[in-house]
Amino acid sequence: MSDANATSDNPQRRHGLGLIAAAVVLGGIGWGGWHWFEGRHSQSTDNAYVAGNLVQITAQVNGTVVAIGADDTDFVRAGQILVRLDPADARVAVEQAQAQLAQTLREVRTLFASHAPLKAQVALREAELPRAQTEVKRAQDDVDRRAPLVASGAVGREEYQHALAQLASAKDALAAARSAVLAAAEQLRASQTQTEGTTVDRHPQVLRANARLREAFLALQRCELVAPIQGHIARRGVQLGQRVQAGAPLMTLVALDALWVDANFKEGQIDGMRIGQSAELQADVYGKKVFFRGTVVGLGAGTGSAFALLPAQNATGNWIKVVQRVPVRIAIDPRDLAEHPLRIGLSMEVKVDTLERSGKALADTPRNGLSKTEVFEAQQRASSAEAQGSINASLGRKPAASAPVGVAAPRTATKP
Repeated sequence: MSDANATSDNPQRRHGLGLIAAAVVLGGIGWGGWHWFEGRHSQSTDNAYVAGNLVQITAQVNGTVVAIGADDTDFVRAGQILVRLDPADARVAVEQAQAQLAQTLREVRTLFASHAPLKAQVALREAELPRAQTEVKRAQDDVDRRAPLVASGAVGREEYQHALAQLASAKDALAAARSAVLAAAEQLRASQTQTEGTTVDRHPQVLRANARLREAFLALQRCELVAPIQGHIARRGVQLGQRVQAGAPLMTLVALDALWVDANFKEGQIDGMRIGQSAELQADVYGKKVFFRGTVVGLGAGTGSAFALLPAQNATGNWIKVVQRVPVRIAIDPRDLAEHPLRIGLSMEVKVDTLERSGKALADTPRNGLSKTEVFEAQQRASSAEAQGSINASLGRKPAASAPVGVAAPRTATKP
């Protein structure tokens, strides 16, 4: 008996095959419907990882570590002291700068005070000029009276010669008086040139000494390394007693409240992706039971291989095409991130809804204020206040009501 006859003669088997065929057809219809209404409007990948800002804490001045304020896994707030260096050398430099500023202020005050004696000297020389002119006029009158009498013998030639000598001497004295007036006036102008258009505390020499004091005071304050943002400490490598150089990395600060996901999609998947599209994320650490809401904030400017340390050399004889991947940055909803904390480097599964395509494929406007901190503003203000206080003390002034102007820094903020 053939198989066809066996099938036709077995109604149960025919019924089972019919059910299987119906299930396959229904499954195909269901999958087709899902793909048409939803599947074709989404792209997913499991090549995605959590990323964030790794803030390296580096020494700004040379010094020896005398205290460590935070260790790995510790939470720190912005402005908290993380590492303290030996401040002895910096304090000596501050004292030297203070002494130099005080000395410069005294020299500049002396320069301003020298105007009055020079003005008096000019007035004295100008007062002597009329007397010298009077002496010249008197000597000229004596010569004029004696000149007609020399021929008649009423006045001796010796007396006439004596009158001529007195006239010459008076003229020399007048010329000397005029030169003295000019010299005193030039000396006054030279002194005024060094102080013209400025005050004692705004004089260039004082400003230079003031800048040196601020620099020294900043170096003293930078012996205390503070956290620029709040976050968690990782990779602490500094130890007590260690001699560190400026720029040496000491530890890393991670802001776990400002993380994002870098999802690497295949090049054939990004055609319909736009900035602003919603995404659904799952973390391996939480499994399928926890979902994170996300938003596409940017698409990479190139594939990962294009920025690799050793890029692929495709212009070779033996070439195999490799599907490239483009990094897509996805911002995580802060509420989800606060409820279920993540760590940098964790694996994620990402599904992007590409139905809404009104956004742009590439950003065309810059984002301002991406990452800023204001914790160093206090150091700038303190250095300005220290220098201004030294100036006020040297000039006998009371402290100014308003704080001296320092280098302002923006507020603390971090964005993906």
